[in-house]
Amino acid sequence: MNVGIIGSGGREHAICYMLSKSKKVSKIFCFPGNAGTSSIAQNVNLDPDNFSELEKNCIEKEIKLLVVGPEKPLVNGIVDYFKGKSIKVFGPDKISSKLEGSKIFTKKICQKNNIPTSKFKIFESLSETISYLKYSNFPLVIKADGLASGKGVYICRNFDDAKIASEEIFNGKFGRADQILVEEFLDGEEMSYFIVTDGKNFKFFGSAQDHKRVGEGDKGKNTGGMGCYSPSRLLTKDLELKIQTKIIEPTLNAINERRGVYKGFLYVGLMIKNNDPFLIEFNVRMGDPECQTILPTLNTDLMDIFLSCCDGTLNLTNINFSETKSVCIVLCSKGYPVEFENNIEIKDLEKLKLLKNQNIFHAGTLKTKTGLVSNGGRVLNFVSTSDDFSKCREEAINLIKKLNWKNGYFRKDIGHKVIET
Repeated sequence: MNVGIIGSGGREHAICYMLSKSKKVSKIFCFPGNAGTSSIAQNVNLDPDNFSELEKNCIEKEIKLLVVGPEKPLVNGIVDYFKGKSIKVFGPDKISSKLEGSKIFTKKICQKNNIPTSKFKIFESLSETISYLKYSNFPLVIKADGLASGKGVYICRNFDDAKIASEEIFNGKFGRADQILVEEFLDGEEMSYFIVTDGKNFKFFGSAQDHKRVGEGDKGKNTGGMGCYSPSRLLTKDLELKIQTKIIEPTLNAINERRGVYKGFLYVGLMIKNNDPFLIEFNVRMGDPECQTILPTLNTDLMDIFLSCCDGTLNLTNINFSETKSVCIVLCSKGYPVEFENNIEIKDLEKLKLLKNQNIFHAGTLKTKTGLVSNGGRVLNFVSTSDDFSKCREEAINLIKKLNWKNGYFRKDIGHKVIET
């Protein structure tokens, strides 16, 4: 079967890599892909939000399954567009995708279904928000309602921080803002928990702990993710039962009540406090770089999982992971996440000799006539698996040092909470 993958980051390269190992996959096309996917798939320079053009390409290339990597096409209704056509799409429909597309939608579901989350207030004007903030206790969290490219979240330590955050959101920094979300600050430790679902059944698809802050020791500005380790040290059987019964099951039931069709990955972003889970956010796709960290430990054919979700037969598919640990370190362009240069040459990447337990996934790269260049803030993902987190991190760092890309930087302390404790 020919497969199309939508997206151009490290997550999509990892998915592409796993599908390339499946005997059920004939040919892979990436829309648009990157320099890494071009070695195992055919890249197609196409805007994935242009659904009609995408459909035309799928028909021409005899693609029978589309795997949607990023959130934007899902929120924009790509699954609904292809409904009733001869192309299967792995991902939730437009109603279901509001779990990521609107933080306020998710909060209201939590409120109605007693899903544990932070206390919150919704405001529709800047003046109303400022009036509330004047008498608030800090710290608190302020969020833009839409996608905001994963960046519309402010942790505010005082009134001045909160006022600036509110002004930026209502002034359109993340697009048009009709509402704003002000949340209680939850103190605890973050964890990412993943499932895959066919709309009726769901199964565990890994746990991880991402490192969002740009600096060592989890300091500095927020990023898309500087690295990750899996599995999370926090996950116990008791905690997992709480996550599934108190958060995942009522959420999927609420989506079904709204006649949504959820077939795909669900990322559950959690704050763990005293072994109790509190929902921070949902993503309606695999996380990045969590995807690159988890997939190398998957023993089951990824194609089988995708097809069983699309066909509603996930209950018949066994999903098995190895018991190895995994660490992913992101090599970024200097200046990220603020200002950085693109089109900086990356020399000799192909000369790095990888062991069977090592992978390099491209996140922001481009292949030109003269060679490989950077094309984004997060450029390459270095992943290592073994039975020891410390060894994983050491191997990933050694690979980065061997590459010796002068325009790059990375965090050397990824996994510090599980390695140094």
